[in-house]
Amino acid sequence: MTISVTVKQHLDDRGIDYDVIKHDPTGGSMETAHAAHVSGESMAKAVVLKDHDGYLLAVMPATYKLTVGEVYDVLGRHLELAREEELSKLFEDCVLGAVPPLGDAYGLETVWDDSLASLKDVYFEGGDHGSLVRVAGDDFRKLMGEAKHATFSHHV
Repeated sequence: MTISVTVKQHLDDRGIDYDVIKHDPTGGSMETAHAAHVSGESMAKAVVLKDHDGYLLAVMPATYKLTVGEVYDVLGRHLELAREEELSKLFEDCVLGAVPPLGDAYGLETVWDDSLASLKDVYFEGGDHGSLVRVAGDDFRKLMGEAKHATFSHHV
């Protein structure tokens, strides 16, 4: 498998230049960064949260840990982690656990961490565990569009 059809279509529709970097299959975002020889600081990981209002995609560097309390401070929502079976329904064309940080492509509200704001290049899962997508930092911020951004995660 390569990047998901949804991710490819989303990038193409927005005229975003991107590269796909193949690597040995991995399980977690830091393993992926290591396998692809990229900095975990430059790799955007996505965490799916939920509450009674629906789902939210929180995007931060792979080297960061989400602080749900700080997401509450930003959005005023009491969120919890979505379950794996929910992820497979939200990201039907992705391998379980390879969640792309492109909430807009999947109809999900998104919040992204300010730590991603000044990166030259951003890498992210494209829907499988064997490839990464690289986009220029300016294009990544363009992809985030009107999504809220704030500081809600911390370096591990």
